[in-house]
Amino acid sequence: MTNVTFKGNPVTVLGNEVKVGDTAPNFTVLANDLSEVTLDDTKGKVRLISVVPSIDTGVCDAQTRRFNEEASKLNNVEVLTISCDLPFAQSRWCAASGLENVKTLSDHRDLSFGEAYGVIMKELRLLARSVFVVDSNDKVVYVEYVSEGTNHPDYEKAIEAAKQAK
Repeated sequence: MTNVTFKGNPVTVLGNEVKVGDTAPNFTVLANDLSEVTLDDTKGKVRLISVVPSIDTGVCDAQTRRFNEEASKLNNVEVLTISCDLPFAQSRWCAASGLENVKTLSDHRDLSFGEAYGVIMKELRLLARSVFVVDSNDKVVYVEYVSEGTNHPDYEKAIEAAKQAK
């Protein structure tokens, strides 16, 4: 499992680490309207899954905005931002930010995504910053577990992986 710190402090990361070449695990999260969303709901598309601890913080905000901007340039790519924020807070943030190309999804209810992708920060009950690209056949083609929770992911590598995925 990847070692992760948050604000310089080590955290215990729970769940199953995902690697390139794995079949992407399914999960159930909540959309802003409280409806359930699974990986299968986007079957047949490339998925860029951007994971943030809390959308209301500076780095998470910047990460979500960056992938929103890039999403408009990507064909057949669904960009999903997943955090443990409540769906209501995500909805409010999206409305205030005017973002239209990213779907924000909440793992608050049962940490289904966090467990399946190995990103639960036990001490904080938040998700560790990470990025996954899943191709249209549900194969994981890119994984980045960001080692320090307050750092940015490698946007260019993730976007390139999404562009190359089929």
